[in-house]
Amino acid sequence: MGDKKRILILGGGYGGVWAGKILEKRFRKNPEIEITLVDMRPYHTLMTELHEVAGWRTEPESVQVSFKKIFGAKRIEVVTDKIEKVDFEAKRANSATREYPFDYIVVGVGAEPEFFGIPGVAENSFTLWSFDDAMKIRHHLEETFAKAAMEPDADKRKKLLTFVVAGAGFTGIEMIGELLEYRDVMCAKHYLDPKECRVIDIEALPSILPVLEEPLRASAEKYLQKKGCEIKLGQAIVGAEPGKVLLKDGTVVETDTFIWTCGVKGSSFAGSLAVPMGKRNRIECDEEMKSPKYPYVYVVGDNAGLVREGKPIAQIVETAHFTAEAAAKNIIADIAGGERHKFTPNYHGFMVSLGGRYGVANAGGMKTRGFIAMFMKHFINMFYLFNIAGFNQVWEYFKHEFLDMRNRRSIVGNLFAYKVRGYWPLLLRMWLGLMWMFEGINKIGEGWLNFAKGSSSGWMFSPGVVQAGVKVAEATSAASEATGEWAAAAAPAAADAVAAASGAATEAVAQAADGAAKVFAKVWDLTKPIIDPNSGFVTWFRTTFMDGIFAYLPFQAMQIMVVVMEIAIGLAFIGGFFTWFAAVASIGMVLLFTFSGMFAWDQAWFLFAAIVMMGGAGRAFGLDNWSVPFFKKWWNGTKFARKWHFYGDDPTK
Repeated sequence: MGDKKRILILGGGYGGVWAGKILEKRFRKNPEIEITLVDMRPYHTLMTELHEVAGWRTEPESVQVSFKKIFGAKRIEVVTDKIEKVDFEAKRANSATREYPFDYIVVGVGAEPEFFGIPGVAENSFTLWSFDDAMKIRHHLEETFAKAAMEPDADKRKKLLTFVVAGAGFTGIEMIGELLEYRDVMCAKHYLDPKECRVIDIEALPSILPVLEEPLRASAEKYLQKKGCEIKLGQAIVGAEPGKVLLKDGTVVETDTFIWTCGVKGSSFAGSLAVPMGKRNRIECDEEMKSPKYPYVYVVGDNAGLVREGKPIAQIVETAHFTAEAAAKNIIADIAGGERHKFTPNYHGFMVSLGGRYGVANAGGMKTRGFIAMFMKHFINMFYLFNIAGFNQVWEYFKHEFLDMRNRRSIVGNLFAYKVRGYWPLLLRMWLGLMWMFEGINKIGEGWLNFAKGSSSGWMFSPGVVQAGVKVAEATSAASEATGEWAAAAAPAAADAVAAASGAATEAVAQAADGAAKVFAKVWDLTKPIIDPNSGFVTWFRTTFMDGIFAYLPFQAMQIMVVVMEIAIGLAFIGGFFTWFAAVASIGMVLLFTFSGMFAWDQAWFLFAAIVMMGGAGRAFGLDNWSVPFFKKWWNGTKFARKWHFYGDDPTK
């Protein structure tokens, strides 16, 4: 136990999470290494997407990624706590209730807004640098529009409907884009004239988005102006008072909504630590992200005070990742030996959204705008989420950004947002279940379970192929009858096998269908197989899978399997029990029949109906209303699901 090493990570931001993932992966099989991550919240916050929550584009949970999702069953302890003091000499950190001893510590406690000493700004503005900040703006905007709708005084209403954002960097411009979209939504909701609203961006520099190239800056500026944004460049803010923003040229802008996005510094907690400190609460460190005074203290993200070529490193997400990678790998080298690493940035570019429908980007050397830029931003976000929390979190992001989007605030508008109520497909679910169940029952009537008469499924195989369990004499007789006639016999046999499913229940219906087929035969004969039974694909599929696999299964077992499967699928649909899995099985059966050349065009509805069933159809008047939550809770608590991020919603352990 004397050789046990304890690694303490302060902060679950981009840097802390990335360092934790690297360290845990390296030491997960080493019981002598303990890794602890401490954060004030039980979730990782997607800081780059806070504007979406502030502007009511997405729900609050869209920027929250539970640490349970990120670390699952991995060997890292995540503690929700607030560190109040760190004694670097004694190697321990303390909260109000607990002590955290360490051998190595990673400091990644984030940043806070920088007000540059401008009087009144801190007291009279909103900021956008935390989840709480985004929620304050979110609720304030909703209340402001509601007040404006009931305000009879024109001057007071004008002040309420004036929205000011200070700063034209990434955060400021993205907040402006959300305000412009939210303005349109709320004006329609409260019967206000959008022309009464003023959305103003104030920037001391001569251009917006100075990091981007001129063509992209010009595109962004043109788009904002087209949407009605007033952009005031080269105008410094010198003060703020309640309801007022004071500019250097003497202009006073009256507003009840003043959002400050003009820069950040290291957090006050980081600035209070007893370590060599650089400017703006950033901790001094070398290119290995190590404190010059304490070789076991590493710094990541916005707390890193590394200066390269006379400039401090950028406070952006990629910097957090590069610093975390260097810090984690050097701690690994300290403990296990090996190569040491220096901070080596390899920035891939920048992407800025101006609301949910337009953006500009320079990523990977590609300068894009509009739909493509937004697509790239979403793709990068999903790539990041996949790396930290797996496919589950990517799906959650996709739902928030597209499936649950309201008011057309995405690059695809509302195309994915409309949903079918569970009770509408109820009758379709029952009918689909009935068809599958009677298909199985019909097979029983045809003798599929009467094994004394021999195989009833031989027509599913190529002529001459003998199923396991079939007597040689019987097989020879069947083969001689089938030789030269397989193509002609297969289709009628297949049609008989799925007759109940296609709904051909009476002779009158069959005659009517036959008459319709003759009338429209030259257009499209729906009774023909979807794939020609004599085609090369069907031949390959039949010889590879049916002849090559299922022929070796005793025909008794195969026929029992098919009958039980069809009846089980039918009962599952009728009862709404594990409907999603029943739909998958149904789709599998349809594909099997189709690829074997057995399914006709007028039976294709089986496939499309099953796809509809996958959308939660079993929860409306079905057992899934109780069974799915119960089994999902159990599954989400399993070690396998947590380890591989293979769960629905949140882990339960």
